[in-house]
Amino acid sequence: MLPRYVREGGTPPLVAEPARFRWRTVSVATGVGDLTARVSRRTGPVATVLLHGAAGTWTTWTPLAEYAEGSGRALTDVVAVDLPGWGDSAPLEESTTVADVSRAVAEVVVALGYERAIVVGHSLGALVSLDVAAREPDTTLGAVLVSPTGAAALDASRRPLRGGMRLPGFAGMRATMRVLAALGPAGGAVVGAVASAGLLPALARPLFAARVDPTVVAAFRSEIRPATFARGARAAAVYDEDAWRAIRCRVVSVRGPADVFASPGDDAAFAARIPRFTVHPVTGAAHFAHVERPDAVLDAIAEVRDGA
Repeated sequence: MLPRYVREGGTPPLVAEPARFRWRTVSVATGVGDLTARVSRRTGPVATVLLHGAAGTWTTWTPLAEYAEGSGRALTDVVAVDLPGWGDSAPLEESTTVADVSRAVAEVVVALGYERAIVVGHSLGALVSLDVAAREPDTTLGAVLVSPTGAAALDASRRPLRGGMRLPGFAGMRATMRVLAALGPAGGAVVGAVASAGLLPALARPLFAARVDPTVVAAFRSEIRPATFARGARAAAVYDEDAWRAIRCRVVSVRGPADVFASPGDDAAFAARIPRFTVHPVTGAAHFAHVERPDAVLDAIAEVRDGA
């Protein structure tokens, strides 16, 4: 029998139990504190590193893993990291930079015994993926960007007024997170109240082009962390994209046309700095292409693995 999400025309569910995929939980001491990851059995020298975006954890990748298993394309050598400040990892400190985070991710990969990695990042996690590729050129086999944070979002972080006019969706979310962060613990209570009132699906609707499984949206209740988001946005605002010129591996971007956090000029900005950059536009996806079009993301991972 076909999975329920296929029969109902939806997307795979989000799963909070790593045992569903025979993954285990590990914690690795790094330069930014202990990072927690869910990892599968090591079968070879190349890790498939999965880096979530803001307001996410390792669970954001479980719809992709669910689809992969159901289609006979199960992901191997998975290292799904909770980035600093998210999930079960150490808090994101105010002084932590994108470079600090990417070095910590590389430390996790080495600690688990892998020689090389394919780094797959969603949204803000894609920015970290690119920095890993730039700083670890000898050990990064390739990078896959899923609905990546690009030049327009970075500009909106640096220049809220001008950048916000180009990317109002991102600017609005950033402003909301800053207000919630300023409220301290009360900000989390506001998020909880919004979720309890059943308003999360309506508020999250611009992030998706397809009808996603309810578990995907429900996860935002615990994954939205305003203070961590605000710190991450500030770290991204001072990031130098020219670091990408050091990337030597293949980089494939998978993005949907309805992504409210992307600008038409983002791909050109990536291509200007990354010699082996390719973009794969996909239909039926907005800002969560790995949930809405997991087949396209699996294709990109295979392309990087086979054609690097």
